[in-house]
Amino acid sequence: MDPRDKVALITGASRGIGKAIAIRLAREGMHIAINYVKNKELAEKVAELASSYGVRAKAYKADVSKPSEVRAMVKSIIDDFGGIDVLVSNAGIMAKHHSILDIPLEEWEDILRVNLTGAFIVTREVVPVMIKRGGGKIIYMSSVAGKSGGTVGPHYAASKAGLIGMTFSLAQELLKYNITVNAIAPGPIETELIANLPQEIKEKIIQKVPMRRFGKPEEVAEAVVFLIKCDYVTGEVIDVNGGYYMD
Repeated sequence: MDPRDKVALITGASRGIGKAIAIRLAREGMHIAINYVKNKELAEKVAELASSYGVRAKAYKADVSKPSEVRAMVKSIIDDFGGIDVLVSNAGIMAKHHSILDIPLEEWEDILRVNLTGAFIVTREVVPVMIKRGGGKIIYMSSVAGKSGGTVGPHYAASKAGLIGMTFSLAQELLKYNITVNAIAPGPIETELIANLPQEIKEKIIQKVPMRRFGKPEEVAEAVVFLIKCDYVTGEVIDVNGGYYMD
């Protein structure tokens, strides 16, 4: 896919990895739909930064776990941009408790509802749009936790592992529509989610990274660009983790 003049919807794009992806894709000439759920001001600043590269960009409020809000958002994007060619499903929340002995059921359900069910809901709305346009790219933001369990809790790991399973399944189902489906599994990345973790958890995480540093959101964004441009990759999970598995 030539990204120029294509339309990308990035969920959870008002900050962190989502923001970096939005800016990077704007540099590639893509028009950007920026999804947010709380901070309109931050989302509009991202849109302003993206539009500085000569593309159209607009912020859209929607809770990805609420079908009616997602449906309204997708309709608005189609009205404004004409369609959607790329979905980067990035919206997610971090766990507060990390031991199975301490996790309330409500927190388990919240993590799965946003991180996994939210991705399903957005995908379900976007796929028909891509089919009408003759194809597209879907990229899920999983995590090293989805492959190895990680250190931030079984509920978070389960949500990210679920995205990997959905990637494999949808890659097979949607290939006939010229839609590729892939995932990216970042290691620990310098975002507010990491910054808000207790110091002992952060130290435990960094010791598992052979490079002994957190990744940068911009490094994840480069993997997104690759998956958009390369048409011969589908059903794949790309690790961006500083050699996490080498220890």
